[in-house]
Amino acid sequence: MNAQQAIEYIHSVFWKGSIPGLGRTLSLLEKMGNPQDSLKFVHIAGTNGKGSTAAMTASILQKAGYRTGLYTSPYIYRFHERMQIDGQQISDEDLVAVTEYVKPLADSMVEQPTEFELVCCIAFEYFKRKHCDIVVLEVGMGGEFDATNVIAAPEVAVITNIGLDHTDVLGSTVEEIARTKAGIIKENGNAVIYRSTPSVEAVFEDVCSRKNVKLKKADFDSIRLVSHGLEGQVFDCGTRKGLQLPLLGDHQLHNAAVVLSIADTLIEKGWNITEENIYEGLRDASWPGRFDIVSREPLFIIDGGHNPQCLEALVKNIQDYLQGKKVIALTGVLADKDYADMYRPVMPLVEKFVCITPDNPRKLEAEDLAKYLQDKGADAVACESTRAGVVRAMELAGKDGAVLCFGSLYSIGAIADALKGVIDRD
Repeated sequence: MNAQQAIEYIHSVFWKGSIPGLGRTLSLLEKMGNPQDSLKFVHIAGTNGKGSTAAMTASILQKAGYRTGLYTSPYIYRFHERMQIDGQQISDEDLVAVTEYVKPLADSMVEQPTEFELVCCIAFEYFKRKHCDIVVLEVGMGGEFDATNVIAAPEVAVITNIGLDHTDVLGSTVEEIARTKAGIIKENGNAVIYRSTPSVEAVFEDVCSRKNVKLKKADFDSIRLVSHGLEGQVFDCGTRKGLQLPLLGDHQLHNAAVVLSIADTLIEKGWNITEENIYEGLRDASWPGRFDIVSREPLFIIDGGHNPQCLEALVKNIQDYLQGKKVIALTGVLADKDYADMYRPVMPLVEKFVCITPDNPRKLEAEDLAKYLQDKGADAVACESTRAGVVRAMELAGKDGAVLCFGSLYSIGAIADALKGVIDRD
């Protein structure tokens, strides 16, 4: 088996979608000797901000000298992003070795695991083999019945921003969704939450009270933006002054406040994290695909936001960072997404939409998206390929404009590859 074959096997595992329940994951891990039981975790659930929060937390722990695992999903550019140690993605050799170990065990099961469950088990084994001191573990979807929730009580359970997403599975109200995500909070542990409405916070307060969990709410009231630009942000939070963060947007300051509460909780539990580690960890944090500047000449920004809350943040970022610039949107979307809500708030801020077709069976064809946008009064054009879309968007933006890519995570990798090819050619 080589790395490509390992990934093809993972993707080909009797895909059943998302099936609630931990039984398959627990059964496979039992066959593997329960590698998760030898690890410590920061466990992160939520609707938005999980990945950014995880990346910042891992960066701080790495600066503190801990061998730090990071598990996230989905990947943006390549599968290996999903499992990292100290900022380095899993190697082809390690991915092959662990997959070859897990495959016969998974194949022997009567009810075989889903793809996500299989990847979780591979990750636990990888982090154990590499002797991680701590793993920052991002929930896939939901919380209580997510495959990552097979772990014992983590060092801290974290709930990021809650919104309406995956309502067919998680619940039709934010309170129902919060209850599902609170399933990662375990007896006698510690929890940190992103501030929300009183009704949502009441859900977490109730769970923590019943489970004897020490709850810490992120300090949003003391956040003060000092300065911001395309190179990053400087802000104060509580007694910490002049914090630097390369991730852009007001919402990232709120995510950073959550991370500061995580760090404080870990310190209280005896982890050796200094103020210098915290400052350096935030300063050097990296999380691709979220209002991510991938080129400055021309200004080319990729954003993976794909639900209403993400689009609110995107609108604010356009207003804050691209004021006065001609904005050309390079976009594609899946046919089963509520793309009316996705595009409506952005339309007044975009001069022209360049439409492409995502590489996904659920794709909406570029021509259909362009027609939809035109019917709504927007200036839109369809392109036959991602590369053609990149070239057209760059031409329309010119040297002083900005190309903004958003709409579907499934387009990001292809857009980045096409952009590199165009820039290298030039």
